[in-house]
Amino acid sequence: MGEFREIITKAVVAKGRKFTQSNHTISPAHHPSSILGGWIINHKYDAKKVGNTVEVSGSYDINVWYSYLDNTKTDVATERVKYSDVMKLKYRDPDCLDDQDVIARVLQQPNCIEVVISPNGNKIIVQSEREFLCEVIGETKVCVEVHSDKVKSDDDDDWGLDVDDEEFAELNPDFLVGNEEE
Repeated sequence: MGEFREIITKAVVAKGRKFTQSNHTISPAHHPSSILGGWIINHKYDAKKVGNTVEVSGSYDINVWYSYLDNTKTDVATERVKYSDVMKLKYRDPDCLDDQDVIARVLQQPNCIEVVISPNGNKIIVQSEREFLCEVIGETKVCVEVHSDKVKSDDDDDWGLDVDDEEFAELNPDFLVGNEEE
């Protein structure tokens, strides 16, 4: 058979995934009569490895359009929300040499599931959800088998780079020559 070699390479050495639902309470400037809409914008996040977990910290703006004064006027309440999601890592490579690079991707951007007026009538409760996938990149060893018993054939060097007489006949000799009258 052949020999074996260990190759050190960068690879995914751990993965994590987390789905989060959360409730936020917003205090609008006026007592709301009804909710007309809710949306989340300006999502920003960063991920880092902390021990055997990945921590995703971020923020987003919640905007709620509501009516007040018995549905005679409208306004938009805006609030910036900060969060921190801790993801447990699955599939950890025991041969990992360095694993500080983290790639975090949003599988589901934060969005509003439900927006309601609180029971006492002066606040707005927003239910939101988000989902992340993270991969930890590290240096690891890969073992490969080397087959040295194969004989090199003459075809390995012949890649069709030779030019035959017909191709020379088709060449335009003035192609590379610039206009000398300029």
